Amino acid sequence: MTVNYIQSQLDALFGAQRPTRWVTRERPKIDRVACPWLIRRFIDPHAEFLYVPTADVLETAEREGAVAYDIPGGSCSHVGEQCSFDGFIARFDLRDQALGVLAQIVRGADTDAHHLASEAAGLHAISLGLSLNFKNDNDMLTQSMIIYDALYAWAAKAKGVRHNWQPTA
Repeated sequence: MTVNYIQSQLDALFGAQRPTRWVTRERPKIDRVACPWLIRRFIDPHAEFLYVPTADVLETAEREGAVAYDIPGGSCSHVGEQCSFDGFIARFDLRDQALGVLAQIVRGADTDAHHLASEAAGLHAISLGLSLNFKNDNDMLTQSMIIYDALYAWAAKAKGVRHNWQPTA
């Protein structure tokens, strides 16, 4: 991953507009939260996210100078078995082993293919719980960022670490 390559992709999508603006369907789950995490952590730390009714995504993108994602016709969306998170990783050429691990978890949770990663079912459950606990999509995004930070840290530094402590009698 090079900063120049990322900038060239951002320039192709947004020209000189910064921070970048992204729009997707309201009431986000899994992929529509993982993608903003990825964008803020690896692409544009000041990116803004808009959540709107499905029928309004493409119109809002045009009106607001935003890029639509995770919707047919958007810049990054599901392709075959891949989800939008995979699309962002490919588009921005993000080469990071921990992101690869996280991508399998996100893909498994987002496509109901929990067999792809044992953590996928947990991410699915957490995502649904967050959606139930937060009525405002941007508030939920703010709270969800720590979940993806934690999964990324685990994938980068603690994957394979077991917890098997037993109290002594």
